[in-house]
Parts: sequence; structure tokens; C-alpha cells
Amino acid sequence: MRTLKLYLSFLIALLPLLQIRAHTLPRLTVVVVVDGMDVTNLQRLRPYWAPGGFRTIMEKGASGMCRYEHLVYGGDETTATLMTGTLPASHGYSMSAYFSRSDRATHSTLEDLQAKGIGTSLRISPRSINTPTLTDMIRLRYGQHAQLYAIGIHPETTVLMAGHSANGCCWIEAAQNRWSTTSFYSQGLPGAADDHNSNGRFREIASQIWRPSMPLDLYSSPTAQELKKGFSYSGAATLDRSPVANELVVDLALRLQEAKRLGEDQVPDMLLLELTTTTPAAVSDRIQTAEQEDIYLRLNEQLGTLIQTLRSRLGNSNVDFLLVGRPIYGIGETAMQQAKLQVQSFDCDRMAALTSTYLMALYGSERWVDGAYGQALFLNRSLISQKRLSLQEIQRRAAEFVSEFEGVRAAFPQNELLYSDLRHSLSKRHQGDVCFELERQWVVKEDSRRALDLVVEASPQSPVFILSQYSPRLPEQIRAEEFLSLFGL
Repeated sequence: MRTLKLYLSFLIALLPLLQIRAHTLPRLTVVVVVDGMDVTNLQRLRPYWAPGGFRTIMEKGASGMCRYEHLVYGGDETTATLMTGTLPASHGYSMSAYFSRSDRATHSTLEDLQAKGIGTSLRISPRSINTPTLTDMIRLRYGQHAQLYAIGIHPETTVLMAGHSANGCCWIEAAQNRWSTTSFYSQGLPGAADDHNSNGRFREIASQIWRPSMPLDLYSSPTAQELKKGFSYSGAATLDRSPVANELVVDLALRLQEAKRLGEDQVPDMLLLELTTTTPAAVSDRIQTAEQEDIYLRLNEQLGTLIQTLRSRLGNSNVDFLLVGRPIYGIGETAMQQAKLQVQSFDCDRMAALTSTYLMALYGSERWVDGAYGQALFLNRSLISQKRLSLQEIQRRAAEFVSEFEGVRAAFPQNELLYSDLRHSLSKRHQGDVCFELERQWVVKEDSRRALDLVVEASPQSPVFILSQYSPRLPEQIRAEEFLSLFGL
């Protein structure tokens, strides 16, 4: 009897996930990844939502929290985890860039010289993603008649959403005032995006000037500078952090759905969209300025247009919406300082230079360190091999030296990665010869070459919502690598 009770308790605990897994996809599923969307902001602004958008999603949808159990650098490793259902050690996307030993420089993790840019000089593809993605699994289940498209603001995010099997994708190329894509996808630039480029629709939307949508004193968080001068943004430099970018994505999504007749037959189709709540002045995902409030209020309207239009075209029961946030800045350094937690910067380049000097004292005046990136040190393996020295011994000595730096909680040779908290967070491409963990309030110093916007808090969380006639239940918390279970995968 006791065994039966335990078994029944186990089934009851699993019931929300079992209900999700039993769900059959509708004719069209719209997956929206929202940069910087924070549950605190949503709750704070809830009384002010106009009908539609967030109000509909929060009142009529199911909600939960998505937890990331690996290092989050504010890049697209979060998107990769969501879209593959695996951790960085498996999918291979630990950071937006990796350190190459061959030229001692950083490169995009999605760099692919076999692919050509269409409307861009960027050459990227999903080829380096080691595991199947959401679109791959949908393609395997429903075959070639499923239509899968991704539209985004940033190239890496968009390609990660599109995966290996999308029909096509496109992202905003702000400097060129156009939509761009990669030749990896056989359809090239989707026709609706090409029309946007050629008929002037892209330029028309992109030329909009973003100003406050209401008097500044009606916002709850205007800064002194905003109260004095307001805010105004236009042009390519800030396009990717503005409601104008969201307007471009939503407008194209609706045109693409109409042109491709997505959701009009019995085979499930999918639209994957990237939207944003980040702004030019933001230093935190938590609202601290009027412009952050304004982009949320405008996004509410844009989501409302997306939901209402697609439901009107296809019927409420034939389209589902799934929204998930991804951390960009985290709670921010200012909030940490207000909580009397001092965020400190760790200089990887200085650490690499001092470690090289230390190894010179032991092994001779040579360049023993190629560089450092993220939380890894890369030794000069060619030199070590040429000198016929033990790589393992030098890794161990370097790890012992690095562990003495202020801010370093632990450092260990490459072959001991499995015993570290970093084992899920680093792929082979990123792990280097010596890996190190920083203390909680230490972050890697950002520079123009490294370009890492680090989220300070460990295991950050982001909100996730499902709006569906099916009305699924969501667990209160779901791990990011379980995200695909929301699609029954």
C-alpha cells in the first residue's frame, strides 16, 4: 500500500508535464523569445496593460519560470539551450564567440566559411550546433510539408531559433537598412522579407523616431535626465534595442504568414520570433528608466496586434503562442550595489600575462600562454610540444597559479573539468587548458574584443507563457533544457 501511495504521488507530481506531452501541436505555433523580459517588470506594469498582448497572455494563458542551470554570459547560449533541450557541454554553444588557437583571436561560434551572407558580409550557419534543435525535431515528426521560419533582431539568435531544418530565416541588418540571411537555408531570403526590402517597407518602419508615448511624469521610473530632456532615438546605432525593431519583426511575421499561408492546412507550421525589451540606456533587465517602461508598453500593443491578427485569420483553436524571456543584463550592477553587494571585474588578459610570466620563470623565456577567453586559459600547445614538455604538468602548474588570483574560487586543468561546476557550461571549443570559476560577485572584464555582457546572478530565471485553447498547465519552475517538453518533444 505504501508503494502504491508513493507511485500515485509521483504520477500526480508529473501530471502537468504529462499533460503537456500529450498536447498535439496546432496548425501554427508562434514561439517568441523576448530579450531581457523580466517577470518583476511584467508584474509591476500589470495594472497598466491595455487590452491584448501581455494582458491577454497573463490573464488567459499559463505561466511559469524557466531556470538556466549553466553560466549565462548574456549571449545566445540561453537560446541554444532552449532550442536544443540540452546544456552547452552538449550543444556546443557556450558563448557567442570562441577563442581560436590558430590565430589567437575570437570568432563567432556560428561562423561558417562554407556559408555566404545574403544582404550581409556575415558568414554564419547552425552547422556547428552539435544537437538537434526544435525545428529539426518538428521536421522529423511532421516531414517536409511543415513550414518553419525564424525572424529575429540579431543574427545569432535568429539562426539558433531556425536550427538546421527551417525553411528560411532572416534578421535585421541595421547598417544596410534591410533584412539579411545566410545561404545555409535553401530558400535564401524569404520572399516576404525580400519584398520588405525592395518595396521600402523596411526603410519606412526603420526610419521611425522613438520618443516617449506619453508625458514623462506619467512614467513611474523616469531618470532626472529623462525628466529634463526626455529621450529620442533613431537610426541604425540603436535600432536593435528599440520598439522599432519589434515593429519590423511583427510586421514581417504577419506578411510572411499570409504569403506562405502558414497554419492553413493540417500539417503544423511554426514561426519563431525574437523581440526585445532592452533599450540603449539599460544596464539591467529590471526597469530603471522611462524608456524601459515605454518599450514594454509598446511591446504589449505589438503582441496584441500579432495575437489578434493571427487568431482572426486562423481561428483561436488553430494557433498557439509561447513566450519565453532570456536574461541579457540580469538584475544589474546598480541593484547589486544597492543590496550592498559589490560587483568586481576580473581582468582575463592580466591573468593570462602574469601566468605566462610565471611559466617563463619555470620553463624559459617563451610565450607559454596564447590567451584567455570567458573563464578559460589557453596554453601555447605548439611550443609545449616542440619543447617535449608534459602538457598535463604545465596545466597543473598554471591552474595552481591561477587559483591564487583574487576573485578566483577554483581553477583546474582541462582533464578535471568533469569535477567542476563548469562541466555543463563549457563545450570542448570553449574549455581551454585551464578552466576557472569566479566568486559569485566577480565578472569577466568586458572589452571591445571580448564583448561579453555578463549576467551577474547564478542560475538566472526568466518567465515563460503559453496562450492556447488547449489551456495546458505549466510547472511553477521548468529547467531551460526541458523547454522542448512544452511542445511534447
